Amino acid sequence: MADDGSSAPADDSRLLLLANEPAEVPLVSALLQDAVVHAGDIAWTPKARRLTLLVNRFRWETHDATRVRSALRVEGVIRLQRRDWPGGDAVLALLAVTIDGVGVGVGGALTLVFAGGATLRAEVEAIDLIVEDMGEPWPATRVPAHD
Repeated sequence: MADDGSSAPADDSRLLLLANEPAEVPLVSALLQDAVVHAGDIAWTPKARRLTLLVNRFRWETHDATRVRSALRVEGVIRLQRRDWPGGDAVLALLAVTIDGVGVGVGGALTLVFAGGATLRAEVEAIDLIVEDMGEPWPATRVPAHD
């Protein structure tokens, strides 16, 4: 607990992860599993070839039932497609990040799979992912549970 009497954890360690190889995508996926994102916090900038998601990430790696505001940046996005996308500013739960057709330094596609069937498919020049925590963690109101 923090020394100031608040209920927030006193852990200020922030994750910064760079993934540039196919074997690193499952780690990114595991760290982002159950991240919650508003559809309005997803931005694709075609000119910069960047897809950015601002998420509230459950910190699976700490085992302390906390969440933290994080950014996922996907660089080198050539094309972005969405399927079964909800309207408005829906709240989405990210289930997995998968990859297909990508080798080291070779383009392919990343798929972000959300609960309820919504997906984003980003065709990329190469794997270039960044996950960065942007603030202090806070206690999670619920711990995600899976069958």
